[in-house]
Amino acid sequence: MSLIGRLFAIAFGFLFASLAAGLVVVGTMLFPELSDLAGGPLDPDAMNIVLGFGFIFVSGFALLPALIIVLVTEAFSIRSALVYAIGGGLVGVGCYLGLVPFDPGTLQFDGIVRRHLEIMTGAGIIGGLVYWLIAGRNAGLWRDPPRLRTARPGPPPVPQAPSPAPQTPPPSQPSP
Repeated sequence: MSLIGRLFAIAFGFLFASLAAGLVVVGTMLFPELSDLAGGPLDPDAMNIVLGFGFIFVSGFALLPALIIVLVTEAFSIRSALVYAIGGGLVGVGCYLGLVPFDPGTLQFDGIVRRHLEIMTGAGIIGGLVYWLIAGRNAGLWRDPPRLRTARPGPPPVPQAPSPAPQTPPPSQPSP
């Protein structure tokens, strides 16, 4: 696979990973409202707008940390789904902690909501797995030289009966 094709696969994988993670974040944040049947049906246009903002939120905050994970896995040709799930979880935690105020005096984050941290971690794991399905399974293959196609071996040759040697008359002897 060429490098240009690989870059398109990485961009396509990141796009769908961000979409999946945004869907997880928006879906889990709206879950308490969705469980209340008295609220009535949801407006599909409003839901599309909310999902769009979730996608933009996740892709904007996760771009740099996810790019670091992608570069490491491409450099070392790491193709394990577990690595992408763990990397996605770390990206999700990093994105959440980037939004929470940090107090340098006490070296603690102020205002961590455990449920939100769990949601972002889960969204990162889902995003990492979606990326692995699209682009991560072939990490580092663009550096391998293309395999030469060998001719497909045909059926084995049929043994032939040995042909008889040409018979030559014995040399004539001169008479005395």
